[in-house]
Amino acid sequence: MDQMSTKQLFPTSVVGSLPRPDYVKDLINRESPAPPDEYRRLMERAVSSAVALQEMAGLDVVTDGEWWRKSYIGVIAELAHGFRVDHYSDGRPRTVVVDRLSPKNPGFIAREVSFLKTLTGKQIKATLPSPALLGERLWDAELSSGAYPKREDFVRACVPILREELQRLVREGVSVVQIDDPHLCLFVDPGVRSQYEDPDKAAGFAVDMTNEVVAGIGGVKLACHLCRRAGARARGEARFCGGYGPILPHLNRLKVHHLTLEFTAPEAGDLAVLRDLREDMEIGLGCVGTEPGRVDTVSEIVARVEAAMKHLDAARITLNPDCGFAPGSAAVVSLDEVYQKLKNEAAAAKVLRDKYA
Repeated sequence: MDQMSTKQLFPTSVVGSLPRPDYVKDLINRESPAPPDEYRRLMERAVSSAVALQEMAGLDVVTDGEWWRKSYIGVIAELAHGFRVDHYSDGRPRTVVVDRLSPKNPGFIAREVSFLKTLTGKQIKATLPSPALLGERLWDAELSSGAYPKREDFVRACVPILREELQRLVREGVSVVQIDDPHLCLFVDPGVRSQYEDPDKAAGFAVDMTNEVVAGIGGVKLACHLCRRAGARARGEARFCGGYGPILPHLNRLKVHHLTLEFTAPEAGDLAVLRDLREDMEIGLGCVGTEPGRVDTVSEIVARVEAAMKHLDAARITLNPDCGFAPGSAAVVSLDEVYQKLKNEAAAAKVLRDKYA
């Protein structure tokens, strides 16, 4: 596949997740789980509605909202043995590695795509957590050291598990596979960098591990999603500040065709940094805010894209929100509000196509 091939300018998509309605949260979390066949029947109906929402909004590339997954990071526990799953105090699932990894349910994510293909003729995106992100979130110095004495040991162990799933996704015929690595993007923040003895070495290791997952994989557009946890603002968490300059050398080493970047928040820095990204890399421009209660207008979205076009050829730009729309089970995000945001995104793309085609 030619990684830069696009049928039209300014294709539109979500980053990955959509807000889960209460009935979907109840289906996932209820104390007495439904029998497997009943669970699947109900979840298939729910996912169908997530796809209908994206199609009605006018998106070109769709996902299943990641509704099959209890956690976008904890999905690794569906693919491998070695984890213990419990919950934080606010009810969000917490997954910790406590034993050596071994294959458990390979194809879990590929089966998401298999079902999604029965619902839509649109291009389909599937997402995988990056190895470094898993290491940052799921390794615990006390609970995990018996299996993996160092965090880096666990990160390396995740690579073959994720690579196997990526290969299955390619065989399933997915259009885009996106590696989610917000951890890498945190190295833009001086405060985060100060916590590491050698922040560039840590960022380089994250890139190396993602490159091992995707090495030699063809027949699919490979993407990497970076954000400063834009979606976390729905939970009132800290914003991470700083332009992309400090991690540019690392981004240019990623063996992917596409980068999804956040640009609606002022702390994202100057768009001029786009000039310094590899010329063969497509940019998923975060041009739609994910913060609840604020809906960007069509003209605001158009203006953000046109600002990026001062530094980047239009043929390299795709439109998407800053981040996923479901920042954890404890967040309350309106699905109707998200629908309006995505409608505005698609409408902005039409304005841009009419103007620049």
